[in-house]
Amino acid sequence: MMSTPLIGVLALQGDFREHIAAVEACGARAIGLRRREEIDAIDGLVIPGGESTTMSRLLTAFELLDPLRSRLKEGLPAFGSCAGMIMLASEILDTRPDAQHLDALDITVRRNAFGRQVDSFEEDLHIDGIEGGPVRAVFIRAPWVERVGPDVEVLARVEAGPAQGRIVAVRENAVIATSFHPEVTGDLRIHDLFVQTVRGSTLNSG
Repeated sequence: MMSTPLIGVLALQGDFREHIAAVEACGARAIGLRRREEIDAIDGLVIPGGESTTMSRLLTAFELLDPLRSRLKEGLPAFGSCAGMIMLASEILDTRPDAQHLDALDITVRRNAFGRQVDSFEEDLHIDGIEGGPVRAVFIRAPWVERVGPDVEVLARVEAGPAQGRIVAVRENAVIATSFHPEVTGDLRIHDLFVQTVRGSTLNSG
């Protein structure tokens, strides 16, 4: 029987506790990732929502940026929500010129694309690969995806309103990202999809 995968939830800033609880509820082990030496031990990575420019500075200060980039290039599965999507992107619009990112997804994202905190909203989304009906998506100062590379699969788009058609969930190989916060609704289907992705990657590499 395959051992239970260990998923590191980046715990420098943002709503990492909710992601840890969701990952564990899906049958994986989870740790709050803060130290460089923890990176080699993990089978998957979650980057939570939060403030992407603050996260960028902390990744640099804690000397986590380069080792995480290296593991992602080697195929480490990853899931990012909201600011996590921004951190995983290859190109970011409307960010600080010194902001760093992890280049794990061939996408261009726009920070705060939906507006400020007061423009936060919820919507039901149909997501490719998720069965059981639509997912309730919570958008809080969320980004959207303006460009996807040839190997990126679009999983969901906004279905109504002024942002209709905007891309808000993507996947490239073992890396998944959403503009919204699945960790706050109690719906574990996206986390379960990621845990299964990690299990499949661990099985293939083992």
